[in-house]
This record gives sequence, structure tokens and C-alpha cells, in this order.
Amino acid sequence: MEDVRVLTDPTVVEVALDPIRASILDALAEPGSATTVATAVGLTRQKVNYHLKALEAHGLVEPAETRSWGGITERLMRRVARRLVVSPGVLQHAVIDPDGVADRLSAAYLIAVNARTVSEVGQITSAAAPGTRLPTLTIDATVGFASAEDRAAFARELQAAVAALAAKYHHDDGRPHRLTISSYPQPKDAS
Repeated sequence: MEDVRVLTDPTVVEVALDPIRASILDALAEPGSATTVATAVGLTRQKVNYHLKALEAHGLVEPAETRSWGGITERLMRRVARRLVVSPGVLQHAVIDPDGVADRLSAAYLIAVNARTVSEVGQITSAAAPGTRLPTLTIDATVGFASAEDRAAFARELQAAVAALAAKYHHDDGRPHRLTISSYPQPKDAS
């Protein structure tokens, strides 16, 4: 099972967002049969089996194992990914262009950059062979600033450090990699 799958096909997104099918996907945190899922979501086995077939046809669930007993074959299904993320390109037919946002210090620009990241990385991973590792780097840290001046000084030092590293390792004939660094106030309820 993948950790995250980015959904890029509007039809697949529509199938995943159907309330009954979404509840079935939630119930498949662990592999289950139509019978066990039906009990978990409060539907009949036949109805769950119908929805499981639609989810499987759209690549959202897959067989985990098959059990035979008493002349009956039972298929256990599992989600293809722990988490599903909808690519911003599903809602807009063009990749979001951060350059279209004038204020580089705005929340809109931050969202546009991160939406582009989801779109591009989702496109690359969906085109890659299963099990292929994408060469990525993610740094996720929380920094508490005592003042706006400290935050501004940190930003200047970080920009200088990144510029120096980029100049040191950049080669015009190398494979380009995007580097994005984001900072925003952490929500009070986030841990």
C-alpha cells in the first residue's frame, strides 16, 4: 500500500468523493471483505460489493488476498494508498503558475507554489513504475520566532545559505530539481 496517492483523473476523484465509497475506503484501513466492510459501514454485503467493484475499476482498491472455505471464495480488498490527495489540476485544467501571483510574500503565492508541487510530484509518481523512488528532499521544522525582526533576519540568512548552496552545486547540464521552502504561522490546534 502506498502512503499517499495523488488523484489526477476527475472521474477517479468523483468516485472517491462519493459519500458511500468514501466510507468504504475509510473502513479499508485494514484489508477487509465485502461482509466485514458492510458491517463497518452499515450497508448490505451486496451493496458494498457493488461499490468495491467500482472502486477497484478506478484503481482505488485492490485485492489483498483470497480465502476459500466451504466452496465459497472470499476476496479481501485493501486501499491502494493510506491517504488520497486531489491534484489541483483536477479543478483547473492548467497547472497552477505561481508567477501569476504578484505578491511573493502572500499566502496566495505560498498556496500556488505548494499546489504546483502537488501537481508536479503527483504527475511524476503516477507515471513512474510501481516501487520507483523519486529523488526528493523534504525538510519540515517548526521555528518559534521571538519577534518579527528575528523572523526577517532568519529569512535573510536562510536565503543567503540556500543561494550559496545552489551556486555551489548547480550545473547547467544537470537534471533540474525544484527547491521550495515555505514558512507560515502554525495553526494553534496543530501539533
